[in-house]
Amino acid sequence: MFHFISGLPRSGSTLLAAILRQNPDFHAGMSSPVASLFDGIIAQVSAGSELASMVDAGQRERLLRGLFESYYADIDRPVVFDTNRAWTAQLPALMKLFPDARLICCVRDVAWVMDSLEKQYRANAFEHTRLFNSPAERSTVYTRVEALSGANRLVGYAWHALREACYSEHADRLVLVDYDLLTARPADVMGLLYQFLEREPFAHDFDAVAYDSPVFDQHLGLQGLHKVHPVVKPRPRKTILPPDLFARYANMAFWRELSDSRAFRIVVEQPKDAPRQATELPAAPPPA
Repeated sequence: MFHFISGLPRSGSTLLAAILRQNPDFHAGMSSPVASLFDGIIAQVSAGSELASMVDAGQRERLLRGLFESYYADIDRPVVFDTNRAWTAQLPALMKLFPDARLICCVRDVAWVMDSLEKQYRANAFEHTRLFNSPAERSTVYTRVEALSGANRLVGYAWHALREACYSEHADRLVLVDYDLLTARPADVMGLLYQFLEREPFAHDFDAVAYDSPVFDQHLGLQGLHKVHPVVKPRPRKTILPPDLFARYANMAFWRELSDSRAFRIVVEQPKDAPRQATELPAAPPPA
């Protein structure tokens, strides 16, 4: 059986995968290449391609399902969680292939997502990470955050795709998991997740969680990006973003007051007297 992990970057997807893989019935890891290969296959057989007339709907479905089966052929566990931020934008196709699948979408205040990425950038001060496409983009914290918030970039794309999924006809296949709740109350969160997945509870060890991918992180130019702390607990700290920049992204958590959506949520509720959150990712102002 296939399930999926998606949502925002720097929101606990690798941590969640590290916890899930403690269960001998589960396989989970960091983002896989399956989503990119999935989209590539669809592109090769879509209208405008010389192959389109040679591959009918049934063949397309078998090709796409075969991609999953081939990639995970060596995994001898009954449940596989594939992780990728693109899955929230591929729900119609996923639900046709795997009608019983569930999506776990990791979320976190967007301001703290930006803060976490900036922290990783500064920790690799002697590296030009592949997160940015030009010297102009990486020049200041303002240009870096603006680049990441673009509609087709790391944070902006994931935010828009998640919002689309939450209001889609398949929203009831989603559960949103707040990073702060996962780190503060991991046993409670995992208990609710097992209910959502309709699986028997498992006794996870939240003091011995392990995951790292140094080769992948080195290729990206961000050492330690996917290294998980062994003990699951909150690690509060002061933001390293300028106050004005942090404030621009501090009210983007639309999932805390998710009206007219059938998505399930394991999140902190939005206070009733809190300011209304924005409905679009704002662009950061250019540096003065």
